[in-house]
Amino acid sequence: MKIGVYGGSFNPPHVGHSMVAAWLLWTERVEEVWLLPAFAHAFDKALTPFEDRVALCEALAAELGPKVKVCTIEAELPAPSYTVNTLEALAARHPQHQLQLVLGADNLSTLHLWRRWDELAARFSPIFVGRVGYPEIKGAVSFPAVSSTEIRARLAAGQPVDHLVPAAVRRVLAAQRGGVTP
Repeated sequence: MKIGVYGGSFNPPHVGHSMVAAWLLWTERVEEVWLLPAFAHAFDKALTPFEDRVALCEALAAELGPKVKVCTIEAELPAPSYTVNTLEALAARHPQHQLQLVLGADNLSTLHLWRRWDELAARFSPIFVGRVGYPEIKGAVSFPAVSSTEIRARLAAGQPVDHLVPAAVRRVLAAQRGGVTP
């Protein structure tokens, strides 16, 4: 089976992530999408606790259907787990699957910093997706410029996020925030 491994902070997951996962399935680029929340960010980015982000990803996956799953392997690997290490561990556990890395345009400017990028790209055939506000990627569709950073800022300011976050994710966010509906 061809699996799209869609890694990210998912801090929180939003409608852009939903659109990418659905597009991957609708266009039959992959047969399943595995959402892969980072356990510890390789570039020391501050993150909401892993368990909270996993719960948000599980809500998103449930909303998108049985072909979208959440993979928590990074919690079992030495931190930070570089993408190449994570995908190698996944490939060792699931040799029956063909894994493909899913990457957004927001990552393009930092690929030179990624550990063993050339090897990673050669082995896990990345699927690139565009994002409005970033350089266009030839042959890739561009998704709206929605960001988790913007959502966190709106939440902190008490502004609504209902247009940026799927309803199932919003309900989990509310529970995590003590019942306060974002």
